[in-house]
Amino acid sequence: MDSLPTTIMSNNPVARNARIYIAGHRGLVGSAIVRNLQGKGYDNLLTRTHTELDLIDPVATEAFFVREKPDYVFLAAAKVGGILANNLYPANFIRDNLVIQTNVIHAAYKAQVKRLMFLGSSCIYPKLAPQPMKEESLLTGPLEPTNRPYAVAKIAGIEMCWSYNRQYGTKFLAVMPTNLYGPGDNYDLNNSHVIPALIRKFHEAKQAGSKEVVVWGTGNPKREFLYSDDMADACVFLMNLPDEDYESLLGDDESRTGRFEPPLVNIGVGDDLNIKTLAEMVKNTVGYTGEIVFDTSKPDGTPRKLMDVSRLQRIGWSSQTSLVQGLGRAYADFLRGQSSA
Repeated sequence: MDSLPTTIMSNNPVARNARIYIAGHRGLVGSAIVRNLQGKGYDNLLTRTHTELDLIDPVATEAFFVREKPDYVFLAAAKVGGILANNLYPANFIRDNLVIQTNVIHAAYKAQVKRLMFLGSSCIYPKLAPQPMKEESLLTGPLEPTNRPYAVAKIAGIEMCWSYNRQYGTKFLAVMPTNLYGPGDNYDLNNSHVIPALIRKFHEAKQAGSKEVVVWGTGNPKREFLYSDDMADACVFLMNLPDEDYESLLGDDESRTGRFEPPLVNIGVGDDLNIKTLAEMVKNTVGYTGEIVFDTSKPDGTPRKLMDVSRLQRIGWSSQTSLVQGLGRAYADFLRGQSSA
């Protein structure tokens, strides 16, 4: 993966010894951010497991910020899952995410954190948003019902960043990654996303000699996929932007400008494919030789979710890992997990 442009690295607002808190450092997103920061020489990273710090507890969260005084925060802690998990536990998804982000954002403001990055999801955009989805598509139509509670929580997080910026002069930025996959992914078939679920299904079918693998839905919906280490590189790139460039992304007060400009940046690859094609790619990566059967009685979800990443590309960042490369690395990571287990 390419390093950051030298123009950014030479004018680096985030000092190498800055105290950087990565909330959710064990998850797919947070662990990738930790790897990226460590690879760039940051050695003063703050991390806490859920046992060490329960972000649902506002008193404990504020005490952590008072004690540790982080300079920068990546808010990657969240309750996440696929269609099945969102359908089974909608109350958990909206409650836990609202509480976590509220506690962290408010504690960061009180602790005078220099910059905070709130990580959301492409599901914040309307189900039938024009494709590719631009940042200004936020709040322009109904959401996909299968993950609406999670999406509403993430939208509230964006609004919190925006509101704190307007009222308190904070520098809180929201970034919306597209569908992610990579090292440390969740391969539980009951609550994982599509790529890790497919990797596990095809691997187990290969091991068992099964003649077919059943995939949910029609296979027609189109999705965009970003390798998690690329996502992390984009996040660190944005966090390191010079003040003028970074602050230009923080939105503005609509009552003053009349424009809808949330503090929001899409992170993706700018290209997508249908689930049928994806399933074939995963099948080939795993080396499974049986048939793929689509269970059309299961929900498809949103017909298409492609991010408009022109804003990020204009700033100077684009993804480096192809889907073929990423799937190979993800499967190798899955196999390592199997062998260690």
